[in-house]
Amino acid sequence: TQAGFGRPAPLPQTGWERLSELWRRDERQQYPEETVNIAKSAFTAGVVGWLYGGLPAFVSARKAFIERSHGELFQNRADALQSAHRAGLRSFIRYGWRWSWRVMAFATIFNVVSTGLSAYRDKTTISNFAAAGAFTGALFRMHLGLQGLAGGIVFGTAFGIPAGGLLMAMYGLAGETFQEKRNRERRELYEQKLAEWQSRLSVTEVLGQTENNAQGRPEMERAREL
Repeated sequence: TQAGFGRPAPLPQTGWERLSELWRRDERQQYPEETVNIAKSAFTAGVVGWLYGGLPAFVSARKAFIERSHGELFQNRADALQSAHRAGLRSFIRYGWRWSWRVMAFATIFNVVSTGLSAYRDKTTISNFAAAGAFTGALFRMHLGLQGLAGGIVFGTAFGIPAGGLLMAMYGLAGETFQEKRNRERRELYEQKLAEWQSRLSVTEVLGQTENNAQGRPEMERAREL
């Protein structure tokens, strides 16, 4: 069959082929490392955003409740503290969610665009992150009109360049970028599959030749007898 004996599929040559590979599972039913990292970053950004928006809101709401409730009667000190905590918790959930989904959406769009550009261009550069930041910032601020759009582009670019610089520094310490690592692993796997295919092909040719020789001997013997 083609799956068992066919020549291994060639490595992706175009940007679109590399881009489509990001969203496909491999033989082990696993997504590429870049795609998994996008999901991990989205979760982390959501948690960070929730804490960033929720913790100050919790402290502020708790403090405001205590200041407002000086004249109220409570059964005891524990009852008063529980009421203050409940007020803070409501604000933590409300404002934490507001920040959480925004930060998560920003980080996800930024990572999808920067990862997609790196795959399409087959190289990881600061310009990929700057472009991703500009696109994400513009997307978040476009509802504010032309001035908001321009501000979003400036903010996104200002975020993307240092973020990209930090990631490039981390890649430098690791010795290779995700794109370079993926290309290397993809090439090594292709060469391994190609060697296995060639090995199977040579065995098949030997078996075929042996079978032909075995069929040819009786015919030669009958020819001699005649």
